[in-house]
Amino acid sequence: MTKNQKRRTYSPSKASRSGISDAFKAEVTREANRLIDSVLKPKYVMPHAEDERFNYIIDIFGKWYHHYFYFCATYRVAGENPVPPTFETKFTRMEYAGSNCFHLSFMRHTGQWVQVYDDLTLDECLAYVKDDEFFQP
Repeated sequence: MTKNQKRRTYSPSKASRSGISDAFKAEVTREANRLIDSVLKPKYVMPHAEDERFNYIIDIFGKWYHHYFYFCATYRVAGENPVPPTFETKFTRMEYAGSNCFHLSFMRHTGQWVQVYDDLTLDECLAYVKDDEFFQP
């Protein structure tokens, strides 16, 4: 076989890793949004900062990416005419672990995820997000 000759190989498609039903994703989204609207937004979102020398949170939301559900915050950038005017960060991650359980992690100041709890139910995860400082923006 010459150096530039091509070969065909079998490459099976990867099976879906998430295994999360759309109904369960919808339930997680609904319950997380309920927590965001009733607890996190009233506590952390500022419509306008009194001291605009520092960035401040203007929105909190949740979103799915593959088998992860993230709690995210949108910040307004301090200063006159900043470019860009806002940025988003993820502060808590719920990784689907199967059997309707999650691993719960927070974003460290170094940009690395730190997994603190394993195999929690949705209600347990949301309780930690509500009460534990590690999982708040």
